[in-house]
Amino acid sequence: MDSKFWDAYVNYYTITIDCLLIIGIYFFLKLPKEKKANSTYWLPLLIIGFSVFYEAFGAYANYNFEFKKAVNAFLGNTENPKYNIWIYNITNKQISTLLNLLLIKKLIEPTKKIYLRWMIIFFIMVAIILQLTGVEPLYLNQPIIAVMAASMILIGSGLYFIGLISNEQYLNSKPIHLISFWLMTFLLFTYSLTYINSVARIYIYEINPQIALSLAHIDRILGIFLRLTLLLIIISPMLPKVFNKEPSFEFKSSKKPGKASDLSSQI
Repeated sequence: MDSKFWDAYVNYYTITIDCLLIIGIYFFLKLPKEKKANSTYWLPLLIIGFSVFYEAFGAYANYNFEFKKAVNAFLGNTENPKYNIWIYNITNKQISTLLNLLLIKKLIEPTKKIYLRWMIIFFIMVAIILQLTGVEPLYLNQPIIAVMAASMILIGSGLYFIGLISNEQYLNSKPIHLISFWLMTFLLFTYSLTYINSVARIYIYEINPQIALSLAHIDRILGIFLRLTLLLIIISPMLPKVFNKEPSFEFKSSKKPGKASDLSSQI
């Protein structure tokens, strides 16, 4: 195994998320059949698995320079063939944002879901237009799309917390024992810091690339904690003493508001 391969594929971040995926698959397979079919549980596993995929793809692009050069040339980037940012523009900034928005949509109260639906449609349309018109080429930094992605995650998290303090069923629950509370908290914290960090890195990279690469470790560490939270969603049914069941927003009029049910009743 040459040093180039080792540098591309073997580091604390890729090893950690690979392990999280393996653990996630193991516990997902132990879930009851009805929970496996529930997107509240398979979406977190999909997000972790997708992150493993695009990090491995990015590592391959760094390992195989000719492949990276050919793709950049196809996209119209002949000046900087060493860039592989197009991978992360597609996967991290765009597809991962959509997956996270879908997960948020599953966990917020029904009256707020319509906002998430329109946000997803708006994000897809604007991202496509910005790239097709050349305003933000795929092979360069995409600050507008990045700002839009982070803003929508923050708005989605904010809608959750609005429901948390205004909905009677949430008021009757204990937020710190809800896995959805911790997910939204980490999404809010992660996207707030990574947005500021990513914007700063664009300018710092032009002055000192080494410092910019060091700042990338902040995103990686936050990403690990976020994926740990996603893993806890999968494991949460097996930890009834740690996590309470999520409030159910679908109940018959004869039932008393505030009665909890499993996450699967929300889907």
